[in-house]
Amino acid sequence: MTKTKRLVALGVSVAALAMAGGAQAQTQAQEAGAADAQARQVIVLPGPEAGIDALFEAYDEAQLSLSPLSKAYRGIRDEDYGEWGDVSDAAERRQHELLQAAAETMRANFDPDALPPQDALSYRLFDAMAKRRASLFAFRDYGYIFDQMNGAQSELPAFLINIHSVADVQQARDYISRIKRLGPVLDTLVAESRERAAEGIMPPDWVYPYVISDIENLLGAGADNAVLEDFEGKVAALDLPPAERADLVARAHQAWDVSARPAYRRLLAEMRRQQPMAPTQDGVWRFERGDEYYAALLANYTTTDLTADEIHQIGLDNVARIHREMRAIMDQVGFEGTLQDFFHHARTDPRFYYETREEYLADVEKHRVAIERVLPDFFATLPTDPMVVKPVEAFREKSAGKAFYSRPAPDGSRPGTYYVNLYNLNDMSRNELEALFYHEGLPGHHLQLSIQTQLGDVPAFRRFGGITAYSEGWGLYAEELGKDMGFYTDPYSDFGRLGMELWRACRLVVDTGLHHKRWSREEAIAYLTENTPNPEGDIRKAIERYAVYPGQATAYMIGKLKIMELRESARAQLGERFDIRGFHDAILKSGPVPLSIMEENVEAWVASQKGA
Repeated sequence: MTKTKRLVALGVSVAALAMAGGAQAQTQAQEAGAADAQARQVIVLPGPEAGIDALFEAYDEAQLSLSPLSKAYRGIRDEDYGEWGDVSDAAERRQHELLQAAAETMRANFDPDALPPQDALSYRLFDAMAKRRASLFAFRDYGYIFDQMNGAQSELPAFLINIHSVADVQQARDYISRIKRLGPVLDTLVAESRERAAEGIMPPDWVYPYVISDIENLLGAGADNAVLEDFEGKVAALDLPPAERADLVARAHQAWDVSARPAYRRLLAEMRRQQPMAPTQDGVWRFERGDEYYAALLANYTTTDLTADEIHQIGLDNVARIHREMRAIMDQVGFEGTLQDFFHHARTDPRFYYETREEYLADVEKHRVAIERVLPDFFATLPTDPMVVKPVEAFREKSAGKAFYSRPAPDGSRPGTYYVNLYNLNDMSRNELEALFYHEGLPGHHLQLSIQTQLGDVPAFRRFGGITAYSEGWGLYAEELGKDMGFYTDPYSDFGRLGMELWRACRLVVDTGLHHKRWSREEAIAYLTENTPNPEGDIRKAIERYAVYPGQATAYMIGKLKIMELRESARAQLGERFDIRGFHDAILKSGPVPLSIMEENVEAWVASQKGA
């Protein structure tokens, strides 16, 4: 799972990324006209004589001007480096109107049939992006600002720790500036959250202990505070006189104590106030127009018109297929008993788990070295960015997911980072280690996102944007590709691969179960317990993720199935002329695209190979 941009996606604020907003309807209506006018004043939309690239550049500059966080993700460290930006509903409206204004201008001034192929593709992708965002805009108040997956309470500190670099004194001062400004940002988001709670938009009751735990972890002092500890480490690496270094550290502590700490205490009080009134149902069906909201989310994440019922059935069909493949591995290892007995064996046998974090990380490194040797045999285009492996930071490891990836900065100042959550080693099966690394690292997200980031000849929204079915479909495809590359030599590791694929097939069932078929969390947990080999903690954490991140988890399997379908179709058509390296270029060198356009790209590559 890529986790870089739920905090900011193409420059949208924290509130926007959680589909935030939160102002009352009459206030939104009053602000709409002003926001529209302001958005159109921010961007100078060029005419057709300037070319479509000039339009995309103008849009990119305008949306970056509205989001200091997007700049930081890009490695831009200018006068806004010490700012968070506006996280209000008015700011989200400005972003929305900016995108829609740019899309309207593009449609009015350019004919995609008359553009060169690459520009025509950019036109179609920008048009599709604007329409997807527009379909969700009416539901922006339905997201959760504070939750255990992507909540602002942990994402803001994680941004400081992982994205805000400190290469000189000015950047250290900018870090202090962001600490000072945490207070107003958190207070704005708390007010948004309070307004939504009044309208019944709250996460389920079990979410609150996670959020409260994150907050309490950040209220520690000195070495117990993750942000201050990070700042001190970054300043210690600067070549400064001791007195100047000590002054910077003292200023950071003061900023935290004066601004951030009181705001976190106010946030803590609000979370404790909301907790007793929070709902017990998990699905978004409980919201007014919840069915429309969920349908829009599925269309956005999968880029298809599949209904919730169709996705549910695809999940059931693939669960049955993968169970058959697992029984073949049971026969291979000589296990006697039912498939559920084998699942219990995989969950509980100590040999399938690590005793230390160091042992886990050493095995990740071993697989990284091995796969790097064979990448050129399967890929003509290779990643140019370094990758590091890091455990999830202590302050958020209790609530964070089991593994995720953060993309590199385009200027090379920040490597790609594969995060593994080693909070509970009994949730991190040895059998799954390979598949997890192939998904998040190589040949998965690191390879895909490094290639995307370095696509220097396409507009910025294609280099830095994302489409979940494409990116996560690639990640799941990369897990199976590892078998084609000669790995999973241990049958239990191959069983772990199948377990990971089974997990994604089950997601289709339980995500639609929770949000469309009105399953309870207990029903969803029971389904995963019956049908997967994953440990109890893993299962509970997964269901909790799907509850607060509706629809997103369905994109993995839908995207992977499409990539596999296209690969086998290309192989059948080309026979001996099929080149896996060329096929991968056809998928990767466009950057993220909807699945229908991915199919067109592969069909064009097949036609070019036939004519070669």
